[in-house]
Amino acid sequence: MAERKPLILIDGSSWLYRAFHALPANLTAPDGTPTGAVLVMGNMLRKLLREYQPDNIAVIFDPPGKTFRNDLYADYKANRPPVPPDLKSQFPIIQELLNILGLPVIQVSGVEADDVIGTLAMQAAAEQRDTLVVTGDKDMAQLVNDHITLLDTMKNKVMDRDAVIEKFAVPPERIIDLLALMGDSSDNIPGIPKVGPKTAAKWLNQYGTLEDVVENADDVGGKIGETLRAHLDQLPRSKDLATIRCDLALDTAIDALVPGEADHDKLIDFCQRMGFTRWLTELEASDETGEKTTAAASSPQPAADYHTVLTQADFDAMLKALQQAELICVDSETDSLDFMQANIVGLSFAIEPGKAWYVPVAHDYMGAPDQLDRDAVLAALKPLLEDAGKPKVGQHLKYDMNVLARYDIQVQGVAHDTMLESYVFNSTATRHDMDSLASLYLNQKTIKFEEIAGKGKKQLTFNQIDLEQAAPYAAEDADVTLRLHQAIWPQLSETASLKKLYSDIEIPLVPVLSEIERNGVMLDRPALEKLNRELEGRLAELEKQAHEQAGGEFNLNSATQLREILFDRLGLPVGRKTPGGQPSTNEEVLNELADEHALPATILEHRELAKIRSTYTETLIDKIDRDTGRVHTSYHQAVAATGRLSSSDPNLQNIPIRSETGRRIRQAFVAPEGASLLAIDYSQIELRLMAHLSEDPGLIEAFEAGEDVHRATAAEVFGVARDAVSDEQRRAAKAINFGLMYGMSAFGLARQLKIGREESARYIEVFFERYPGVRAYMDNTRESARSTGYVETLFGRRLYLRDINARNAQHRQYAERTAINAPLQGSAADLIKLAMLDCHAWLKANANSTRMIMQVHDELVFEGETEEIRTIADTLVERMCAVTTLRVPLLADYGIGSNWDEAH
Repeated sequence: MAERKPLILIDGSSWLYRAFHALPANLTAPDGTPTGAVLVMGNMLRKLLREYQPDNIAVIFDPPGKTFRNDLYADYKANRPPVPPDLKSQFPIIQELLNILGLPVIQVSGVEADDVIGTLAMQAAAEQRDTLVVTGDKDMAQLVNDHITLLDTMKNKVMDRDAVIEKFAVPPERIIDLLALMGDSSDNIPGIPKVGPKTAAKWLNQYGTLEDVVENADDVGGKIGETLRAHLDQLPRSKDLATIRCDLALDTAIDALVPGEADHDKLIDFCQRMGFTRWLTELEASDETGEKTTAAASSPQPAADYHTVLTQADFDAMLKALQQAELICVDSETDSLDFMQANIVGLSFAIEPGKAWYVPVAHDYMGAPDQLDRDAVLAALKPLLEDAGKPKVGQHLKYDMNVLARYDIQVQGVAHDTMLESYVFNSTATRHDMDSLASLYLNQKTIKFEEIAGKGKKQLTFNQIDLEQAAPYAAEDADVTLRLHQAIWPQLSETASLKKLYSDIEIPLVPVLSEIERNGVMLDRPALEKLNRELEGRLAELEKQAHEQAGGEFNLNSATQLREILFDRLGLPVGRKTPGGQPSTNEEVLNELADEHALPATILEHRELAKIRSTYTETLIDKIDRDTGRVHTSYHQAVAATGRLSSSDPNLQNIPIRSETGRRIRQAFVAPEGASLLAIDYSQIELRLMAHLSEDPGLIEAFEAGEDVHRATAAEVFGVARDAVSDEQRRAAKAINFGLMYGMSAFGLARQLKIGREESARYIEVFFERYPGVRAYMDNTRESARSTGYVETLFGRRLYLRDINARNAQHRQYAERTAINAPLQGSAADLIKLAMLDCHAWLKANANSTRMIMQVHDELVFEGETEEIRTIADTLVERMCAVTTLRVPLLADYGIGSNWDEAH
């Protein structure tokens, strides 16, 4: 007897909602009707049916109006914004399509789709039948068992029991308890304030069930324990709201959920009305071949034609095809993610959709077939890869360039990078890795590395993977990347400002960043190791000192123990209390208590040094490359939504600067003998951009006169002459200047300046009276964002703001603050990128030894022979200040030294 196929239950409302938000472009039918969500969901649906060919299936929708949960809790889902009109209008359209395709649709009045799905899935499980629940809703993880798995088509992830544990750190049977503890803002389920998934999972793993957590609530220490105890009464209701009902009395039997045959004529009419030309082409093709129209009709995805190149003849044929191609997609497979140590295992290429080659050169597992010699292959490819006249495309091509550089191949002709195409097109639509992009733009589930290599400690490196698995994976990388370029580039090109940003800034920056990463920066290992030992010793001293000051041993990291010592044993005054009514021991309180007793200051110093040691000194020592003696960070162009670069392994963007220990860390960033470091830092760049964008006469005048803008603001706000401004007034003005750019409220400013809320509100009001252009800019920016859904930088970079019109006040206000700050921070990010491009090109043409080695926010760091550095410093500063013209002067400060601290 044949094994029964799984029952497929599709969360229709969730699917359509996510499809609506999948792409920034609003697709419409010829008559203007929005159709984007229907098209995306339709493509996903057809792909799903093609892959699984189910015998039983249903698409379940939420009913309009309230459900039984609103009776349990009147504010259930109260914070949700109304369904956007362009989405609301597509629900009847998708239901029409489902009916045409012959798919069963379920919608039960007063009952959410989750509960219908849960009931049907559990009925199937009771019959020992498997069910696949298609959803992206985390609540559904509570349903997973031996017979029920989840499928998130947007992320191409199947979630079984192990996957639930991996993602949530608790098994499926504890998901309800997890949701009750952490709450759910989208459904307005209260939960415990400030408790996230990690804390909730930690408690459940420590104590057991939600009821066990409640029973042991008195043992939970710190501020979070106080918050838990203060909100225990709402946990039963939260758990009830989070529980999917699996015992409904439904009129529908599972065996009745049978897909029918699609109505061919109605489908053609539907596609014509909706403007689905690609579907029409397929339907016409099926007419010609006489094939029946089914819901699972193939989407226009080319059949894979992948070749593993093992002979010289095959390689020669591939090389000839590459040499004649207009665009070459290239991807490398290596044995490490560390580009400074990675060895090439193979290379894949594609020049047309659906066809790709994989050239293995270093698979060395037992029984691996003979492969072409790596050196010979790379020597033959070198002229092609280094030919600037042969355009190349890749996915995160900078990594491949770095690895190939280890083999003396300097890749030229970088024309496109699909990661950057997606990022510039819409930085917040999705993650920008290939798997996520393939799911979003191609509706394709790709082969995951874990599927062929395994996970965890037993994961194989690529050279250990059998070619039967490795070759399709590698070839698919090149094929999918090429098709992603063909899908995204036309959409990106429709917006001239985005196309220019991509072509003039992001793509040219790829080889510059590649070179900076490979340059690296030299570290004084002995100095760092000495500092690390000193920190270790000082931490031990502080711990001993704290015990002596407290009159006994205690855990310095325990808020409960610290509270008992400070306020009970030592009798120090209680300055602030937690929401649960317990005395607070946060940093602000400890600073205030430092005048009363020595212990708080000891605790503060211990906390600071422990963080520096774990975050910086140990990490930096570990990341020194064994061959170069330098650290080689990776700069990320497609992470920060505003356009800022970030770095990792190690992160060089947040090395502390103000503390003495932080300065010693920077002193360990050194120049080689006979060389110096040059650090150039834009001066008050975001304030200057505010003056430019707001066109405020007062701000412009201050910058044009070369005045201290914080002093000028202080004079305006406090009504004194500029030469009479005190240090305290300047500090307050600086807080106002930067606070307003980041959307700081009067309450936040009051806390920062330690003044009354009314006084801080008056400061802000006076500021806007003196600088009305700034207020107008902020108001106009918010209004424009509400209208368009995005804001733009000076150079056309867009940041989409999904919550700008949200009903939830907290979400909406955050989006409004982002709308104000993003054009400033994003424009500053674009400026420093332009400066990197200009300085790099100038150095290549004019310098003998000087090279760029670091970018940190608004600062560039160079290394070169001391005499040359001194000679060209002024020129580099001038070039950085001339990359664009603002309404106010661009200024930059610089320093030269034997280490980063001296040069800063």
